[in-house]
Amino acid sequence: MSESSADRLDVVLLKAGRLKIRYTGELLADDGTRVAVRAAWAGDGVRDFGFVRFEPGDVFTEYYWRDRWYAIKEVRSATGALKGWYCDITRPAVLPHARTGGTPIGPELVVEDLDLDLWVSADGTDVRRLDEDEFDDSGLARTDPEAAAAARSALDELESLARGGGFAALLV
Repeated sequence: MSESSADRLDVVLLKAGRLKIRYTGELLADDGTRVAVRAAWAGDGVRDFGFVRFEPGDVFTEYYWRDRWYAIKEVRSATGALKGWYCDITRPAVLPHARTGGTPIGPELVVEDLDLDLWVSADGTDVRRLDEDEFDDSGLARTDPEAAAAARSALDELESLARGGGFAALLV
Protein backbone atom coordinates (compact mmCIF):
# COMPACT_ATOMS: atom_id res chain seq x y z
CA MET A 1 0.00 0.00 0.00
CA SER A 2 1.52 3.33 -0.97
CA GLU A 3 1.28 6.35 1.26
CA SER A 4 0.32 9.78 0.01
CA SER A 5 2.22 12.77 1.35
CA ALA A 6 -0.86 13.52 3.52
CA ASP A 7 -0.25 10.22 5.34
CA ARG A 8 3.38 11.08 6.10
CA LEU A 9 4.60 12.77 9.25
CA ASP A 10 8.10 13.66 10.38
CA VAL A 11 8.78 12.83 14.02
CA VAL A 12 11.36 15.19 15.50
CA LEU A 13 12.85 14.04 18.79
CA LEU A 14 14.76 16.67 20.72
CA LYS A 15 16.99 16.16 23.73
CA ALA A 16 18.19 19.12 25.79
CA GLY A 17 16.99 21.43 23.02
CA ARG A 18 19.01 19.69 20.29
CA LEU A 19 17.96 17.31 17.55
CA LYS A 20 18.38 13.71 18.70
CA ILE A 21 16.72 12.03 15.71
CA ARG A 22 14.31 12.83 12.90
CA TYR A 23 12.46 10.21 10.90
CA THR A 24 9.38 9.87 8.75
CA GLY A 25 6.44 7.70 9.63
CA GLU A 26 2.88 7.07 8.57
CA LEU A 27 0.25 9.12 10.38
CA LEU A 28 -2.33 6.59 11.57
CA ALA A 29 -4.61 8.79 13.67
CA ASP A 30 -4.88 12.18 15.32
CA ASP A 31 -7.88 12.81 17.55
CA GLY A 32 -6.67 16.22 18.70
CA THR A 33 -5.12 14.81 21.88
CA ARG A 34 -3.33 11.62 20.85
CA VAL A 35 -1.32 11.12 17.67
CA ALA A 36 -0.49 7.61 16.40
CA VAL A 37 2.36 7.05 13.96
CA ARG A 38 3.84 3.90 12.42
CA ALA A 39 7.52 3.93 11.51
CA ALA A 40 10.35 1.54 10.79
CA TRP A 41 13.26 1.33 13.24
CA ALA A 42 15.11 4.57 12.57
CA GLY A 43 18.36 3.76 14.33
CA ASP A 44 21.62 2.77 12.72
CA GLY A 45 21.97 -1.00 12.74
CA VAL A 46 21.07 -3.02 15.83
CA ARG A 47 20.61 -1.58 19.31
CA ASP A 48 20.90 -4.34 21.88
CA PHE A 49 19.73 -3.36 25.36
CA GLY A 50 20.26 -6.86 26.75
CA PHE A 51 16.56 -7.32 27.44
CA VAL A 52 15.43 -6.39 23.88
CA ARG A 53 17.05 -5.78 20.50
CA PHE A 54 15.87 -3.09 18.09
CA GLU A 55 16.97 -3.90 14.57
CA PRO A 56 16.34 -3.13 10.92
CA GLY A 57 12.89 -4.37 9.94
CA ASP A 58 11.34 -3.67 13.34
CA VAL A 59 8.11 -1.67 13.18
CA PHE A 60 7.14 0.86 15.83
CA THR A 61 3.57 2.00 16.36
CA GLU A 62 4.05 5.15 18.38
CA TYR A 63 1.52 7.00 20.51
CA TYR A 64 2.10 10.63 21.48
CA TRP A 65 -0.11 12.84 23.61
CA ARG A 66 -0.48 16.61 23.61
CA ASP A 67 -1.56 16.53 27.27
CA ARG A 68 0.66 13.81 28.79
CA TRP A 69 4.34 13.62 29.62
CA TYR A 70 5.10 10.39 27.78
CA ALA A 71 5.08 8.54 24.47
CA ILE A 72 4.51 4.80 24.12
CA LYS A 73 6.08 2.83 21.28
CA GLU A 74 4.80 -0.65 20.52
CA VAL A 75 7.69 -2.61 19.02
CA ARG A 76 7.20 -5.52 16.61
CA SER A 77 9.73 -7.57 14.70
CA ALA A 78 9.78 -7.69 10.90
CA THR A 79 7.59 -10.82 11.15
CA GLY A 80 5.02 -9.01 13.30
CA ALA A 81 5.91 -10.65 16.63
CA LEU A 82 5.35 -8.27 19.55
CA LYS A 83 8.59 -7.48 21.37
CA GLY A 84 7.07 -5.07 23.89
CA TRP A 85 6.60 -1.38 24.58
CA TYR A 86 9.30 1.24 24.94
CA CYS A 87 8.01 4.30 26.76
CA ASP A 88 9.77 7.65 26.57
CA ILE A 89 9.12 10.25 29.21
CA THR A 90 8.74 13.49 27.24
CA ARG A 91 7.18 16.88 27.35
CA PRO A 92 3.73 16.83 25.75
CA ALA A 93 3.96 16.43 21.98
CA VAL A 94 3.49 19.41 19.69
CA LEU A 95 2.18 19.49 16.15
CA PRO A 96 3.19 23.08 15.35
CA HIS A 97 0.56 23.59 12.66
CA ALA A 98 -3.19 23.29 12.92
CA ARG A 99 -5.18 20.57 11.19
CA THR A 100 -7.99 21.16 8.76
CA GLY A 101 -10.42 18.53 7.59
CA GLY A 102 -8.31 15.75 9.10
CA THR A 103 -5.25 16.66 7.01
CA PRO A 104 -2.09 17.96 8.67
CA ILE A 105 -0.99 21.36 7.37
CA GLY A 106 2.51 21.02 8.79
CA PRO A 107 3.49 17.35 8.91
CA GLU A 108 5.96 17.51 11.80
CA LEU A 109 5.50 16.17 15.32
CA VAL A 110 7.97 17.61 17.83
CA VAL A 111 8.74 15.80 21.08
CA GLU A 112 11.33 16.60 23.75
CA ASP A 113 12.87 13.53 25.39
CA LEU A 114 13.46 13.93 29.15
CA ASP A 115 15.80 10.91 29.52
CA LEU A 116 13.55 8.70 31.65
CA ASP A 117 12.24 5.54 29.98
CA LEU A 118 10.20 2.46 30.80
CA TRP A 119 10.34 -0.94 29.11
CA VAL A 120 7.40 -3.38 29.24
CA SER A 121 7.96 -6.83 27.72
CA ALA A 122 5.36 -8.40 25.43
CA ASP A 123 4.15 -10.73 28.18
CA GLY A 124 4.15 -7.93 30.78
CA THR A 125 6.46 -9.76 33.19
CA ASP A 126 9.46 -7.47 32.64
CA VAL A 127 8.71 -3.87 33.59
CA ARG A 128 11.84 -1.83 34.08
CA ARG A 129 12.69 1.81 34.63
CA LEU A 130 15.58 3.04 32.52
CA ASP A 131 18.03 5.94 32.45
CA GLU A 132 17.22 7.40 35.86
CA ASP A 133 20.93 8.25 36.24
CA GLU A 134 20.87 10.21 32.94
CA PHE A 135 17.79 12.07 34.16
CA ASP A 136 19.49 12.96 37.44
CA ASP A 137 22.62 14.09 35.55
CA SER A 138 20.58 16.23 33.13
CA GLY A 139 20.05 18.93 35.76
CA LEU A 140 16.36 19.29 34.88
CA ALA A 141 15.40 19.15 38.57
CA ARG A 142 17.49 22.30 39.07
CA THR A 143 16.64 24.17 35.85
CA ASP A 144 12.95 23.25 35.56
CA PRO A 145 11.70 21.62 38.78
CA GLU A 146 8.08 21.55 37.58
CA ALA A 147 9.03 19.62 34.43
CA ALA A 148 11.22 17.26 36.46
CA ALA A 149 8.33 16.55 38.84
CA ALA A 150 5.96 15.97 35.89
CA ALA A 151 8.49 13.58 34.32
CA ARG A 152 8.89 11.54 37.51
CA SER A 153 5.12 11.45 37.97
CA ALA A 154 4.64 10.26 34.37
CA LEU A 155 7.17 7.45 34.87
CA ASP A 156 5.44 6.39 38.10
CA GLU A 157 2.04 6.45 36.35
CA LEU A 158 3.22 4.30 33.44
CA GLU A 159 4.94 1.81 35.71
CA SER A 160 1.83 1.52 37.87
CA LEU A 161 -0.37 0.96 34.81
CA ALA A 162 2.04 -1.63 33.40
CA ARG A 163 2.21 -3.56 36.66
CA GLY A 164 -1.52 -3.23 37.34
CA GLY A 165 -2.85 -4.35 33.97
CA GLY A 166 -4.18 -0.95 32.84
CA PHE A 167 -1.42 -0.24 30.33
CA ALA A 168 -3.20 -1.60 27.24
CA ALA A 169 -6.15 0.80 27.78
CA LEU A 170 -3.86 3.71 26.83
CA LEU A 171 -3.45 2.30 23.33
CA VAL A 172 -7.07 1.55 22.46
